[in-house]
Amino acid sequence: MARIVPDDWKNLAATGAAARERETLTLLEGALPDDYTVYHGVHWTRLNQGFSVFGEADFVIVSPSGRVMIVEQKTGFLRETPKGLVKVYLQTERNVAVALARTIEGMHRRFTAAFGAGTYFIEELLYCPDHTVKDAAIAGVNPARIVDATRKDRLAAIIREALPADEARLACAAKIHHFLADELALTPDASALVGQAGTLVTRLAGGLATWARRLEFEPFRLRVIGTAGSGKTQLAVQVMADAVARGARPLYVCFNRPLADHIARVAPPEAKVANYHQLCDWVLRDAGRAPDFQAADIFDQLEEGFAATPIDARWQFDVLIVDEGQDFQQTWVDALARLLRPGAAWWWLEDPLQNLYMRPPVDLPGWTTLKETTNYRSPRDILDYVRNVVGGSVPLAAGLASGSPFDGSDISLSTYDETPTGQSCIEATKRAITQALSLGFRKQDIAVLSFRGRDGSALTALDQLGPHRLRSFTGKYDLFGNPEYREGDVLLESIYRFKGQSAPCVILTEVDFEKFDERAARKLFVGATRATLKLIVVASQRAASHLQGASAVE
Repeated sequence: MARIVPDDWKNLAATGAAARERETLTLLEGALPDDYTVYHGVHWTRLNQGFSVFGEADFVIVSPSGRVMIVEQKTGFLRETPKGLVKVYLQTERNVAVALARTIEGMHRRFTAAFGAGTYFIEELLYCPDHTVKDAAIAGVNPARIVDATRKDRLAAIIREALPADEARLACAAKIHHFLADELALTPDASALVGQAGTLVTRLAGGLATWARRLEFEPFRLRVIGTAGSGKTQLAVQVMADAVARGARPLYVCFNRPLADHIARVAPPEAKVANYHQLCDWVLRDAGRAPDFQAADIFDQLEEGFAATPIDARWQFDVLIVDEGQDFQQTWVDALARLLRPGAAWWWLEDPLQNLYMRPPVDLPGWTTLKETTNYRSPRDILDYVRNVVGGSVPLAAGLASGSPFDGSDISLSTYDETPTGQSCIEATKRAITQALSLGFRKQDIAVLSFRGRDGSALTALDQLGPHRLRSFTGKYDLFGNPEYREGDVLLESIYRFKGQSAPCVILTEVDFEKFDERAARKLFVGATRATLKLIVVASQRAASHLQGASAVE
């Protein structure tokens, strides 16, 4: 059996393109001899620069002699054109030969710099297991190095023919292995997705969850201003775990109820987790005052009741973590301060770019401030998209840095005509779900996010989109203040309620605006940065004209 690097790939639940890569890894592991090594998800740049996981250089195979073969895998539908073989996306065509040539060129540059010219050998191979190449002459790749659907059972044999096992060992063979292994500077992180475990997410080691917890000062009042995907949620969970480990009582408070429900599933069971109004409800009930959730002004009642209720030791904590701080109001700060025990630590996590309610920032005099502008979650091309489109209206977005290992996720843009019933948008959203499924994403990996709020969405009242049952908030609460959801397979939420969460494939739909002002820009930022692998934007014709004009989509 061939050696696979990294070697923990079998323990990770893969989705989308990664699922097909796992199939190929399984095939190569069993069909190649022990002295062959297969590197997957290989990245050709340093940690602080751009690199790609899926789309280019899917596999690098090294023979016993040290000869290298780059394997680019293209699954799904391909199209043969006079200009060569192209991979077809919703509104994008990418020339396969050009992409492979760029990968080879990049590899030659790196190898020449590392080992010297003429000291190594690099082969190439295009693997398209779902497509039969009819005219190899126009494919743009050496026909002998194309393994299509008719030859996929000979993949390993063709690799062995190109990389003979009995060649003399190259002088730089050991260095090549060290080089490739060193480039794999990622750590796998199995992360919960709206309560579903097993989603493949990778992130760079380090970040807020590691070094922010090393800070020490008294009193501990730390305001963390971190962009989407910078690791604020991981930091919050780890801070709670630290507190529980030393016998302290932690409390986590955020703004959105869906985020609180998500955090409650991944936080230590000893931690107290709630959104602000849920916390108000708990304190009031404990004081013998059950709120009436059918009242029109229930949230005002909760806020005023909590602020007026005396706090005893049962509702005081050693560590208080406020998340989504940009959505909090100034009066809530004093109300929360009463929950701190003497000497307690208070963390305040916020992202001004996600301030969808356009509220002024709360005043926290005397606090230490820590800023993090690196996004580890969003693929690099999605962050480029955000900078290009949003940066003009919200300058903060233009200064964001990408730390994601992913690139080439191929943002898709689908348009619809503005109609009073919203039927055109509904049909376009159905097609987007079909596209996501065709890419290999499971229904539970897809989040359909409305650019509008619940009240303004044409999707809110729907139980189904075509054959797909929707799992969505009904807008009602039970007697204990718990939100009620429709049963379904595909999650439907508004961007307001999905802040702080993520999904492998995000369909951002009902994107419509007359003018791309600061509010629209912030909403687009929030929706786009929820995606960890794939972003599909369903926009009106007038909105799409702006998005395309900003060079967001090829």
